[in-house]
Amino acid sequence: MIERHFSLDEADPVLFFGVNNANLRMLRALFPKLRIIGRDNVIKVMGSEEDMTAFEEAFVAMERHCATYNSLTEEDILAVVHHRQGSRAEGAGDVIVYSTSGRPIAPRSENQRRLVEAYATHDMLFAVGPAGSGKTYTAIALAVRALKNKEIKKIILSRPAVEAGEKLGFLPGDMKDKIDPYLQPLYDALEEMVPPAKLQEYLQTNVIQIAPLAFMRGRTLNDAVVILDEAQNTTSAQIKMFLTRMGWNTKMIVTGDRTQIDLPHSAKSGLVEAMRILHGIPGIAFIEMNKGDIVRHKLVTRIVEAYERDANSYNINIKEPHA
Repeated sequence: MIERHFSLDEADPVLFFGVNNANLRMLRALFPKLRIIGRDNVIKVMGSEEDMTAFEEAFVAMERHCATYNSLTEEDILAVVHHRQGSRAEGAGDVIVYSTSGRPIAPRSENQRRLVEAYATHDMLFAVGPAGSGKTYTAIALAVRALKNKEIKKIILSRPAVEAGEKLGFLPGDMKDKIDPYLQPLYDALEEMVPPAKLQEYLQTNVIQIAPLAFMRGRTLNDAVVILDEAQNTTSAQIKMFLTRMGWNTKMIVTGDRTQIDLPHSAKSGLVEAMRILHGIPGIAFIEMNKGDIVRHKLVTRIVEAYERDANSYNINIKEPHA
């Protein structure tokens, strides 16, 4: 009899073991000749070498399935152990990643699909469009997929610390507590794609780093997907500083909305200037999204359209004043 320890390095132990250890009990039933004990993120297995080999093959496949789909059901376990093709594989061509509830996350509009395709062929991308068009969400999904596939070693998410028309004042707590309100939308997207325990581990070990733009100065970012969100609120100097942090095996995705600039009126948006200066440079892709890409509540589209009509009407009145 031999003993081996199997560590859950990729999958969330809570998801792998199942509710009240239901998956663990099922494994014991499927491998009755083995003694299987699960604790924390380690499974201790004792038995013959032949049975151990079969269990190891199943364990590797189950961990990969759990890490990919953020789910492991009894049907999934039976499919793996009996070498059957899982039903999820069918029609999964457009799926980027799976949410923590097992829901497939895929492009939901033509421009979102263009963003996914451009990611495969370009190292730097600018995704610009209105609120709710899926710019940040799709970018984070691409980064999570790259991390899961071990194409990169870390994800770095950044935002300029600019309030949307209101002052947060002197917030209590340490530096993390003070900057978290600016970065909460990034946490929201991550929490949908990475199981809680795994996300906490990634944040503690700096595999996923979330920081305001000012913290990027002086760094060289290698083996990473780096996302700059709300880039319309950067200055020219800030966005130039950010873009020149790019290192080897790194992809950068810059997202923003030119209609939501919260900078002082005297300041020029770094995003608008960067898109003008960098247009036509090989290796950089520009994805322009519009109200047709909005995937939030249908009222969001109507709100965006109403503001566009008002802005157009205002511009016409300014250019052609009444006598």
